[in-house]
Amino acid sequence: MSTSRIPDREIAERPAGYGGPNLSPVGLELVPHAFAEGVYALMASLPPKDNNGVVAGRDAALVVDAGITPEISAKIQGLVADLTDRPLRYLVNTTYHGDHSFGNAAFPGEVVVVSSRANRDNMADLAYEKETRSANMYGDAALLDEVTTWRRPDLVFDSYAEIDLGGRTVQLHHFGPGNGPGDTVVYVPDTRTAWTGNFLCHAGTAHMLLQGGPEPYLGSLRRMCEALPELETIVPGHGPMGDGPAAVAALIGYLERLHDEVLASVKAGRTLEETFAACTDPWAEVLDPGLSAALARYPVPQELARQGMLALCRDLHRLNVLATYRLYEAA
Repeated sequence: MSTSRIPDREIAERPAGYGGPNLSPVGLELVPHAFAEGVYALMASLPPKDNNGVVAGRDAALVVDAGITPEISAKIQGLVADLTDRPLRYLVNTTYHGDHSFGNAAFPGEVVVVSSRANRDNMADLAYEKETRSANMYGDAALLDEVTTWRRPDLVFDSYAEIDLGGRTVQLHHFGPGNGPGDTVVYVPDTRTAWTGNFLCHAGTAHMLLQGGPEPYLGSLRRMCEALPELETIVPGHGPMGDGPAAVAALIGYLERLHDEVLASVKAGRTLEETFAACTDPWAEVLDPGLSAALARYPVPQELARQGMLALCRDLHRLNVLATYRLYEAA
């Protein structure tokens, strides 16, 4: 049985009662957090909406992810102008997903869009991608009508690239498939900070297996550990920033158990519903204390934030079980 196949498209099936992350930009503000002069996380005011980043050197500035609508793209560009006087020259997409890339077209033509080759190759069907993301717009899907062009990356790489901003080098890594086939990690060595998109979130957060399975993801995470031994902080595409090594360790443990439990269930001939019941759910009762503490930094009603994140993690865990079951069932 092969458990390493990467599907051509994101799984369309969802578990019964699935809600998923709220991607609507309504009410979203991006709050700068400085790691050093010229290096900023742009943290969404309402988790789990999209985070972004700005990195500037002596000669140029770079943005991490483009936002889901032209309005959000304009907001990002306005923050770049507020935070640095360096000209914006680069935009990196951490994933092909529309909430990270629909805004590409709203950046000036002289801004070079960069991402992994696999991300660019998956930017092929705008209508399908809009339909897929619309399911998580929570009543605001009409905002995606403004997205009429999906600007693909101008520059791609396979596994590694560097961008010299002048006195500050930004590393781009594609360690292999994770949440999707082309996850791109943006690492700033002098601050030991990585923007990880959907590839890696704060420890205790449920991740999403949308276009692949646990085994390829595990290989990618182990390559990340080898390549970034000095990593300290991650800025994920969604949710609070956190300790990088702790996040990697937590996700490896989760994916190993998911692989073992779902594979055993498929081999035993269990149904999907029986597999849901047989698999360990880390979010069955309470949210991870470290994640709860990270959520406390947001200026939102705390009980509502914790309950919302717990419900989301339960949803995502059930999606992961479903996606892994379907992958192994077909192997």
